[in-house]
Amino acid sequence: MGMTKILYVEDEVFLGKIVQESLSSRGYAVHMVSDGAEVVAAMKAFEPDICLLDVMLPNRNGFELAQDIRKIQAKLPIIFLTAKSQTDDVLQGFQAGGNDYIRKPFSMEELIVRIENLLKLAGQAPNAPSAEENGQISLGNFIFDTRKYELRLGENARKLSHREAELLKILAEHRNFSVERKTILQQIWGDDSIFNSRNLDVYITRLRDYLREDPRIQIITLKGVGYQFVVD
Repeated sequence: MGMTKILYVEDEVFLGKIVQESLSSRGYAVHMVSDGAEVVAAMKAFEPDICLLDVMLPNRNGFELAQDIRKIQAKLPIIFLTAKSQTDDVLQGFQAGGNDYIRKPFSMEELIVRIENLLKLAGQAPNAPSAEENGQISLGNFIFDTRKYELRLGENARKLSHREAELLKILAEHRNFSVERKTILQQIWGDDSIFNSRNLDVYITRLRDYLREDPRIQIITLKGVGYQFVVD
């Protein structure tokens, strides 16, 4: 597999150069664009594996550009770079076709982790570790044993029901990314009926209660979309 190609759209020149150089030094091929009007042409010429997309841009904003990108390459991973933190802005980003977002200012380490996670989910990063290799997933201070249906915090272990464990597994596999409500319902219950949707609400509430002892873990409801399982 060749170098991962990143289309980086950023109008802050100083920040852009720092990020571009940092990514290049880590082995990525980076093409930076500073004007929203140039993005579509750059997409077609560069054929990136992933796009880093600033929200506030001249001529076209990031949300509009994400919709254009989706028409060209429907499955291209998109990470929004934004100074905005309101839930409505985050929701708008997901609705526009984004897969993830990162708030400015951000660390390069966090950005690279998010890039690699998205590439793994898209099947572009070989040898991605499977959560099932040892049956255990680390979630903040918790250890989730997918085989024993246990959620452990230190010496304390909580037994989960089958559906609680399946729901937590789906969320954990999509940590820090959005997962659609319909996807969860289809995977766990087999359909997205109103009755099962209400059951999902109950299970989400239970998991939030189980995980409340670690404030770094959140299950965020994205109205009209689904959920984002955040583990800082």
